[in-house]
Amino acid sequence: MKNQDKTTAMPGKKSLPEINEHEGRKDFSFSFESSKSPKVIFETLLDIKAWWSGIYSEKIEGASSKLNDEFTFHAGNGAHYTKQRLIELVPDKKIVWLVTESNLSFVKKTGEWTNTKICFEISKKGDSTQVSFTHLGLVPQFECYGGCSSGWTQYLEILSEKLK
Repeated sequence: MKNQDKTTAMPGKKSLPEINEHEGRKDFSFSFESSKSPKVIFETLLDIKAWWSGIYSEKIEGASSKLNDEFTFHAGNGAHYTKQRLIELVPDKKIVWLVTESNLSFVKKTGEWTNTKICFEISKKGDSTQVSFTHLGLVPQFECYGGCSSGWTQYLEILSEKLK
């Protein structure tokens, strides 16, 4: 995987969004470092409501603790709906959700997120823990890229503050 425009934050410092090139695509990515253990970070990430809420009147229903669990995410008073399935779970290291349904009412192609993947990778980096987020398939060619990458950045900056 080739990284471009990669920026990583130290604990307590803000991170900037990145563009990760994956299989010829430029996917939205965001990384930060935390003083928390991989176990604490992993458990926090599985608790979707703990980090993917508080900005756009979100409503989250369902579960995300074991493989094949599904949850729905509604935000922006109907502007954003997605359904995710937990498809990969490596304790304290990796979480991947597949977006199985999407309806983004603010773009022409409302299903842009369908079949994309939301990924977190967790790794030790010296005395801290590296958290790398990639939304595989969320690429600059998507009409929603500007708004969605901005939204992800907001959620992930709040998450990085919680996990200082």
